[in-house]
Amino acid sequence: MSREVLIQLLYIIAFALFIYGLMGLTGPRTAVRGNWIAAAGMGVAVVATLLTPGLGNWWLILLGVGIGTAVGVPSAKQVKMTAMPQMVALFNGVGGGAVALIAWVEFRESAGFAGEPAHVAVASLFSAIVGSVSFWGSLVAYGKLQELITGRPVGVGRLQQPLNLLILLIALACAAAVLTGNGSELLIIGLLLAAAALGVLVVLPIGGADMPVVISLLNALTGLSAAAMGLALDNTALIVAGMIVGASGSILTNLMAKAMNRSIPAIVAGGFGGGGGSTAVDAGDRSVRRTSAADAAVQMAYANQVIIVPGYGMAVAQAQHAVRELADLLESRGVAVYYAIHPVAGRMPGHMNVLLAEADVPYERLKEMEDINREFGRTDVAMVIGANDVTNPAARTDPASPIYGMPILNVDESRSVIVLKRGMAPGFAGVDNALYFDPKTSMLFGDAKASVSEVTEELKAL
Repeated sequence: MSREVLIQLLYIIAFALFIYGLMGLTGPRTAVRGNWIAAAGMGVAVVATLLTPGLGNWWLILLGVGIGTAVGVPSAKQVKMTAMPQMVALFNGVGGGAVALIAWVEFRESAGFAGEPAHVAVASLFSAIVGSVSFWGSLVAYGKLQELITGRPVGVGRLQQPLNLLILLIALACAAAVLTGNGSELLIIGLLLAAAALGVLVVLPIGGADMPVVISLLNALTGLSAAAMGLALDNTALIVAGMIVGASGSILTNLMAKAMNRSIPAIVAGGFGGGGGSTAVDAGDRSVRRTSAADAAVQMAYANQVIIVPGYGMAVAQAQHAVRELADLLESRGVAVYYAIHPVAGRMPGHMNVLLAEADVPYERLKEMEDINREFGRTDVAMVIGANDVTNPAARTDPASPIYGMPILNVDESRSVIVLKRGMAPGFAGVDNALYFDPKTSMLFGDAKASVSEVTEELKAL
């Protein structure tokens, strides 16, 4: 068997493992195995690439692998579940940045793509622009999620879109100049800088409420840039892996945008929301009803059905294991318990599913919004743990609300609602939640993990 045949055979095996691994990500029980299978596929693809004739600089390659391993493995192991969205945003961005740098290297090695086929130059320049946008946009998303910069939209008002368009035109003008045969390195540097500015200026005006969609969109862009770079390098592994990431990311982005009743262009044009300071428990002439762990335990003990609605507050408090213990206790008393999962709850796609799967919550108990909404009308108690915008009835009733039209969990249709929160701070959209002022809603203030544990202890004592 020739080396070329062996390389192609290894690539086919790698692609099969990619696809089989991706299939495993459809459920928590198979997700870990799916990740390992896909990782094995990537390992096979790397080996196939290293077998390519003429590949040199082995010490440099080994140095890169060593640095990547030294940084990546400890980072992945030490990251907290609450910081998983930030890590995803950062890792997505690093992929885009790597592609942009490869495009720059190809420009230098070929003296401005001199003598290269047109498709190689076009694909490389596309990768440089999109990869740079993805990298810098992901860094801004990371900063917003990590609260290093404000989560509120930051922009220049009506001038934002004309400014973005101008910067895009500058990047395209640099690309066009390169395609006409101008080999000046200042052009590729100008292109990368313009794309970097575009990535920053596109994501900065997007508010925290849209961050889950933004992370998914940037992930898709990274995949597309990798696929284009694979076309330029004639690297089958990059083409296939990039297309899988790009296609799956695009589909997920579209699904999440629909879940928020927002178009992707509207999100990119400037999202809504961002962190806000705590407000008083009384808001204007409205007041909330407080409850205690003992009263909450009594309510749930005599319920026939309880629905738990997790949000980012549960992630911050790392309360998923305490929630699982409470649910097990309720079920042992004959109470039916379900978990209502909103597609954009938390700070990244599937955030709540990941947290609850970590606590070994049975997958069949996790109900998507379309399935669980019909259950709230016959639910005795809905317990909301740190969820804000995804439970706000204003999305249905208040045309003036920035979240009006966004599909929500119909928590307000339950017979009674218990909300666990530290205070009255608004969610990512920066608006008050009308649910908190509903007469049948009781607020249990404090750390979510401690509050859930207190309710559990009170329930045991009944």
